Amino acid sequence: MSKELAKTYDPKGLEDRLYQKWLDRKYFHAEPNPNKKPFTIVIPPPNVTGQLHMGHALDETMQDILIRFKRMQGYETLWQPGTDHAAIATEVKVIEKLKEQGIEKDEIGREEFLKHAWAWKEEYGGKIINQLKKLGASADWDRERFTMDEGCSKAVEEVFIRLYEKGYIYKGSRIINWCPVCQTSISDAEVEHEDQDGFFWHINYPVVGEEGQFVEIATTRPETLLGDTAVAVNPEDERYQHLVGKMLKLPLTGRTIPVIADEYVDREFGTGCVKITPAHDPNDFEVGKRHNLAEINILNDDATINELGGKYAGMDRYEARKAIVKDLEELGLLVKVVPHSHSVGTHDRCKTTVEPMIKPQWFVKMDELAKPAIEALKNGSLQFVPDRFDKIYLHWLENIRDWCISRQLWWGHRIPAYYCDECGEVVVAKEMPKVCPKCGCTHLTQDEDTLDTWFSSALWPFSTLGWPEKTPELEYFYPTDVLVTGYDIIFFWVIRMVFSALEQTGEVPFHHVLIHGLVRDSQGRKMSKSLGNGIDPLEIIEQYGADALRLTLITGNAPGNDMRFYMERVESSRNFANKVWNASRFIMMNLEKAEVPETIDLNSLTGADKWILSKVNTLAKVVTENMEKYELGIAVQKVYDFIWEEFCDWYIEMVKPRLYSDEDTTKAAALWTLRTVLANALKLLHPYMPFVTEEIYCTLLPQEESIMISSWPEYKAEWEFAADEKAVETIKEAVRGIRNVRTGMNVPPSRGSIC
Repeated sequence: MSKELAKTYDPKGLEDRLYQKWLDRKYFHAEPNPNKKPFTIVIPPPNVTGQLHMGHALDETMQDILIRFKRMQGYETLWQPGTDHAAIATEVKVIEKLKEQGIEKDEIGREEFLKHAWAWKEEYGGKIINQLKKLGASADWDRERFTMDEGCSKAVEEVFIRLYEKGYIYKGSRIINWCPVCQTSISDAEVEHEDQDGFFWHINYPVVGEEGQFVEIATTRPETLLGDTAVAVNPEDERYQHLVGKMLKLPLTGRTIPVIADEYVDREFGTGCVKITPAHDPNDFEVGKRHNLAEINILNDDATINELGGKYAGMDRYEARKAIVKDLEELGLLVKVVPHSHSVGTHDRCKTTVEPMIKPQWFVKMDELAKPAIEALKNGSLQFVPDRFDKIYLHWLENIRDWCISRQLWWGHRIPAYYCDECGEVVVAKEMPKVCPKCGCTHLTQDEDTLDTWFSSALWPFSTLGWPEKTPELEYFYPTDVLVTGYDIIFFWVIRMVFSALEQTGEVPFHHVLIHGLVRDSQGRKMSKSLGNGIDPLEIIEQYGADALRLTLITGNAPGNDMRFYMERVESSRNFANKVWNASRFIMMNLEKAEVPETIDLNSLTGADKWILSKVNTLAKVVTENMEKYELGIAVQKVYDFIWEEFCDWYIEMVKPRLYSDEDTTKAAALWTLRTVLANALKLLHPYMPFVTEEIYCTLLPQEESIMISSWPEYKAEWEFAADEKAVETIKEAVRGIRNVRTGMNVPPSRGSIC
């Protein structure tokens, strides 16, 4: 052998060198190949503003394991990479940078702002991709995409126009999540719900014409009283049936509102009477629609009270709350204040409390689009792993509301809708019309809003492959095979990809959805900036190597379950890499001293040789079965146990006397077995620990180009030696028994040898 392994395993330098080798030789690149079966994964596109965290590291490691496994099995594997334009996050970053230069966004205008945004993307946007490379991700970087690149933008425009023409996209006023600081609508995915200590304010609403009679309501947001248009009671609640149809004086407003009956009201909760504010609560909005109630929005975009708030106009929402409560108390209408802990929605970016608010926005009508997505799960064309997530998927789809897709931002896909300045006609088209088709006016203005980031990422599995064009890649690699993602975005992303793909391509975007849990700290807490318990994957890689991090993240990991991250486990993973390295060096040192045949007569093997060969043969079979079922943690544990215990601790110790004796006629058989079993074990380990296995494999077998493109071990009937396995296992049990006796009698290991 011309090359030797270094005396000690040091991932620094080695990992970068090997990754560059893989890149240079284009091992990650995929092309449509009629002689191979395709296997495709699209990366959940990380935000272009993002930095690698443990959740990313777990997600990408799982995808890389599957891709490397299938590549070795002979598939044409495409791991499609790319990044998401992350509308709000990027806009915030650019605004902050401009402010540092003394520039305000509104001063420079949209066109100039977008130039700055693109410049920011070019400067910082590749950061997370380079971090994924440090992890060993074998994605096809030649095909890297961006949700706002020319092709993806074309797909977004095409889908918007198609859905609009079918009547599935409309502009209307509905309840949306509004961020008063960012001053844009935001998606449910961007709302974090947290328990906060607050109060229930119990307020009396006087009954019109009945002196001294009141209806008592309880609310956590007294300021929204200004927008009430009814009080609702349950139609079966005997306490209040006599009030239905009567009118109430709405305190502080001079308005009267009706008492209505609606099954939405929970008789057991609060007073059983619920104030209805259709413009500021999603449930109240639905009640309002059923009863034709007025919708009164009492907030400005910055969450101050608007002109409809009378004396409270101009006040901040919380300032108004205090003033309203004080005034109610002075009028004798404040019954009591009860401490109450409740869930409050906050914007995940700026941490501001989100206001449910009725505003004119663009929506996708979801009732018809949801039906094929439900059927896809029921007929088996889409499957979740584990299948307990079926219920979450179905529950969300069966209770789906129309999707708000417009955002009041400049960075993103601008909505392709144009308004006639004269008659107000709306035209949805790829380009601005030269004349209004209704009145002939030549003055039209494009809608100022952009599309929700999730709208473009919903098309990711097919837009990245060239849709709407019928490209060779789309024909060959689509539908994709598996999506790997966390359980926290089933509703927001997975479901949108499914119904978008079914509507636009007629096929599910992927056959399996492999769900993983969160990576928590050693105490089981979610990693967060506020707790200061986050662990930087890049620091782990710098200290222990990418292989150690990858093994730690997958060992003991079961689909759908959260895992705890312990530094002790990282050290254990690093120790395993050292164990494999040292055992391989020992084997290679002995291989150097002898002629070892490429093939061997299996009859010339000893019982021990047949035992370990049979073991690795069975291992290949069961590990393959586990990986096909996405049981990645179970599979790697079996490989780990085999290498550490059976191969290193037992077989290598068994054959040492044969290796040290030049007269032993079975020495060549021992060396052939050592090399063969090690090569197969390395292949089984490679998807999990790609760097250390590559270095050892190419040193062990210098004629081989790379372990990455070697063939995955398959079960061979001729390597099954059940009788020899049983015989050696019997010997092992006997040795363990003797060792236990010696330990029990405090006999030191130096007093005689057993094995």
